[in-house]
Amino acid sequence: MGLIFKFSHSQIFKLIYVALTPEPDLMLHHHYGELAALFTACCWTCTAIVFERASIRIGSLSVNILRLFLAIFFLALFNYFYRGHLFPDDANLNNWIWLSISGLIGFVIGDLLLFQAFVVVGVRVSMLIMSLVPPITAIIGWLVLGEVMSIMSLVGMLLVLSGIAIVILERTEPGKEKYMMGLVRLKYSLPGILLALGGALGQAVGLVTSKFGMKDYDPFASTQIRVFAGFIGFFILFLILKKWHRIITGLADRKAMLLLLTGTVFGPFLGVSFSLIAVKNTSTGIASTLMSVVPVLIIIPSIILFHEKLKWKEIAGAILAVSGIALFFI
Repeated sequence: MGLIFKFSHSQIFKLIYVALTPEPDLMLHHHYGELAALFTACCWTCTAIVFERASIRIGSLSVNILRLFLAIFFLALFNYFYRGHLFPDDANLNNWIWLSISGLIGFVIGDLLLFQAFVVVGVRVSMLIMSLVPPITAIIGWLVLGEVMSIMSLVGMLLVLSGIAIVILERTEPGKEKYMMGLVRLKYSLPGILLALGGALGQAVGLVTSKFGMKDYDPFASTQIRVFAGFIGFFILFLILKKWHRIITGLADRKAMLLLLTGTVFGPFLGVSFSLIAVKNTSTGIASTLMSVVPVLIIIPSIILFHEKLKWKEIAGAILAVSGIALFFI
């Protein structure tokens, strides 16, 4: 017992971190990049549920800036005990520029649109549309880097789009169309679907720029830079919109703050950090594919916790979409 108390807090955090991020030569053999991606998906399943509830109570803008504010403290504490740096002052200019851009695109633009989609169309439909992130990432690579898409990739994209169509579209009788002409109408709000698509695009671009900016730098410190940039972006947005009263209202809501605290731990702190660990130790395609299983993972808690009734085609659509993503990167 006496030997245990000889460890400092710094050593304990180092032991935890080493257990989570082993030496690079062991990564490929033990698939730690893939495991990190799966853990990220579990974290994002939790955050999708709690942030949806928090956004309904105090608004998506307040949730975003408060969660990033809390994440700054979590990351600073972790990095101080693990790395001896309260702030990422050892990052180079390339790290700061590209990780900041990634934070602004991923947190401010992408997450703001996604969180509002949670309110408009719900978490399950929003997260299913977010399964488009891997194909979008591949398309960006094709347009910007000239990467050629294989026949298998095209088939995978078709499966993804088909899975999403099963969930968001439904047939109706002539004369009873709601959002579209002809025999097909949108089952869910068009603005909500567009918001979720914007969130998917923001996450895809943020993932690519974060990997480019991080390179060999520490994933948790890289997340800290992204969170800084995201918080500054939302701070400026609040100054422009003059919505500070919403933050005061949110701080007074104990249930919303408990949801925020839970979501921050599993979101900007663990989830985002492990997503960078994943893309650092495996390909971006494999990582984003595994992180996109949230629509399937979220079905069980939706039934157990919120007693939601799911139609078989919604479950089939989610499975088909994720299956298509897996095929996309074979």
